[in-house]
Amino acid sequence: MPAERPAIVDIHQDEVLTGEAVALDVQPLGYFLRALGVLIDMLLGLAVLVLFALGTGWLASLGAIDPAVVPILTIVVLVLVLIVIPTVVETTTRGRSLGKLAVGGRIVRTDGGAAGFRHAFIRALVGVFELWFTLGAVAALVGAFTPRSQRLGDLVAGTYSERTRTPRLPDAALGVPPVLTEWASVADVARLPERLSRRLSQFARSAPSMEAGARARVAASLAREAAEHVSPVPPVDPETFLIGVVAVRRERELRALQLETARAAALAGPVSAPPRGFPDR
Repeated sequence: MPAERPAIVDIHQDEVLTGEAVALDVQPLGYFLRALGVLIDMLLGLAVLVLFALGTGWLASLGAIDPAVVPILTIVVLVLVLIVIPTVVETTTRGRSLGKLAVGGRIVRTDGGAAGFRHAFIRALVGVFELWFTLGAVAALVGAFTPRSQRLGDLVAGTYSERTRTPRLPDAALGVPPVLTEWASVADVARLPERLSRRLSQFARSAPSMEAGARARVAASLAREAAEHVSPVPPVDPETFLIGVVAVRRERELRALQLETARAAALAGPVSAPPRGFPDR
């Protein structure tokens, strides 16, 4: 019996393949949010350099420090601000600087793992050229042409900025009310127009947050429209009727989709493995 060929899974741009061959669905930070986070970090670094320059000039005017020491202190502060501080911050916070916290991002490895000291140091070292020497022009250009808005330092270090603020998951779908269980087995909701069906679904999701009077009026109006396309119409209040219609339609559409998927898989059939070795001659 021929062995089955392993299934081939497509890995999309927003997925990460881990070492265990598991595809993780992640969301990279967008280009403009990424640029905003970098700009915030650069402005903070620039503020430190300005404060150092003002403080050094004031101390030199008072004679507190030797003017010959100022160039040495300047080099030390530049190394601290441009390389040491960004490396320490990203290493200790696992990829979260103040700019990235503000825009909801985090630096991670390309396989989805946490970035370490080596990654932070490479990013900071390359950032001296692409961010400070070119005023961010190289980083902006490279980020515009990479799928995950990676700058040059990310490409060298093997990292990218992951979105940490994901949207809230939708609420669980409502089921068929118990009073309509028997009605759901014989109800005909196939003639319901698509536009009206979307309005019913929207009402079912937003009804708990609506004012009681408006909720009752909207439910009554939608129930009158839906009753023309549903058979039979159960003797229940309008809101219960609408929730039942939405639940039945959703369950039947899901069942139809599952049957279609199973039918397509059955028609495809098992794929035989290619013969191994060389044919006899």
